[in-house]
Amino acid sequence: MPNITKIAITGGPCAGKTSALASVRACFERQGYKVITVPEPATELISNGITPWECSSSEEYQRCQMEIQLTREAMYLRAATGMDEEKILIVCDRGMLDNKCYMTAEEFARVIADLGCTEEELLASYDAVFHLVSAAKGAEEFFSTESNSIRYESLEEAAALDDRFIDAWAAHPHFSTVGNETNFADKLQCLNDLVARFLSGE
Repeated sequence: MPNITKIAITGGPCAGKTSALASVRACFERQGYKVITVPEPATELISNGITPWECSSSEEYQRCQMEIQLTREAMYLRAATGMDEEKILIVCDRGMLDNKCYMTAEEFARVIADLGCTEEELLASYDAVFHLVSAAKGAEEFFSTESNSIRYESLEEAAALDDRFIDAWAAHPHFSTVGNETNFADKLQCLNDLVARFLSGE
């Protein structure tokens, strides 16, 4: 059986997550890992006509999204378990607790109960979580909605949402944030370094 590590890469709006996922894949494939990326369901759903504002309620939309995400992550993990590889890195484009940021506490509790999960189980399903801070916090001149057709937040809304993502994951024992203190290339390198240190057990 391969040695499988499952991580989530999350972040606020306009944090560079798409570039980060590509960077992590390239970096760790060079180091001999089989890298499997789990796509986020929100882009898929919204791009194909299922939107939070058109469903019967925001809670119902999140329920659909979370059910897809939970099923997809389990399927990818099951597939990885049967592969003839020495070491596998599963990289999730966002994690289950990201959904908490778009719901009330009561809505989130209802949905995960319906899915047969607890918040503690969802946290434990990721070996580590890495959060990329939104450009709305410290790199405001680079904040834009043009690179993502489903992004709609203002600068202020994006900064507030970024804080909610951090709060949602803060209880994870291996949670790290990558800020905007450097240029973007260095931000990506910082993420790769954090993932590498985690994988090495440092």
